[in-house]
Amino acid sequence: MLTFLSAGAGAALPPAFVLIGSNLKWLNSRRLSIWAGCEFPDFLPKQVEKIKDPCARKMASRIERIPVNLSKDRVMSSCVKPKEQKEASPVVLLHGFDSTCLEWRYTLPLLEEAGLETWAIDILGWGFSDLERLPSCDVASKRDHLYQLWSTYIKRPMVLVGPSLGSAVAIDFSVNYPEAVDRLVLINASVYAKGTGKLATLPKTVAYAGVNLLKSIPIRLYATSLAFNGLPLSTCIEWTNIGRLHCLLPWWEDATVTFMISGGYNVIDQIKHVKHKTLIILGEDDHIIDYKLGVRLHRELPNATLRQIPKCGHIPHVQKPDVVSRLIAEFVQSDQSQKAKPDCVSTISVPVMI
Repeated sequence: MLTFLSAGAGAALPPAFVLIGSNLKWLNSRRLSIWAGCEFPDFLPKQVEKIKDPCARKMASRIERIPVNLSKDRVMSSCVKPKEQKEASPVVLLHGFDSTCLEWRYTLPLLEEAGLETWAIDILGWGFSDLERLPSCDVASKRDHLYQLWSTYIKRPMVLVGPSLGSAVAIDFSVNYPEAVDRLVLINASVYAKGTGKLATLPKTVAYAGVNLLKSIPIRLYATSLAFNGLPLSTCIEWTNIGRLHCLLPWWEDATVTFMISGGYNVIDQIKHVKHKTLIILGEDDHIIDYKLGVRLHRELPNATLRQIPKCGHIPHVQKPDVVSRLIAEFVQSDQSQKAKPDCVSTISVPVMI
């Protein structure tokens, strides 16, 4: 259970403001106006007002809910929509287990600056969607939700980006709806777990007790510290507060228990059926997903390239957003007819400024 939580602890301010680069002075000069000027949608928990991270506040102010028709119901689904439509394939960002689109608050602006049409979507059952009339949150429902959202709003083959458990979501979706996907980006992929395992057999009372423990601040602090190495306590607390915002919605416990007892994602047998060109990104210092599993995935996917980011933990798009955005942009903008080199493993070094 802690492994799942750690994989979704993507609420972080990079220890180095590498992502901002020359804009660091601009950010500092604008910080007060950004904090004062953000207007948050009223469906977000009121605790969002206490978040200090200006990038998180900025992205939270962009979150909106859009109607998505499911087979038995309509869900007002939370997402961040692109500022404008581009000619290239749209980039659609998923998130990890029990997380939200706020994982992408550093990388999404950089992708937009690179000229990419970029969506950040909350997976059904997590994030900030309206689940008052709770739909099923099992794998099939999550897949159908993503397809309905894609077919209603995006309508073009997309570059689907999945970090951690989001990689399993992306693989499951691409195998079932190959026409909706142009390429895949899998980041520290959690794709070899056999679902939620024994958690699926827990009595509901025990499951609810465990889920309530998962949203506790001590457990979330531990998960955040595990996902990133050597965080100051004050930073860890801020990231934890961002990462648990969605847990404060009234239906969070029900949605999480529903997913847990449904059995979760088991995509091991689907991997060999993935035909799309794929970029695999690994953090060198990931303490949650073994590096060997990334190499195995690279070997089993027929058309994949692997890139490793040094001095980086489980959530590179939070810790090294400049590198991740560059890798994604290069991957999206590369020649569509160029064949991936399946035996290519590269290491990228970037300066870290504390």
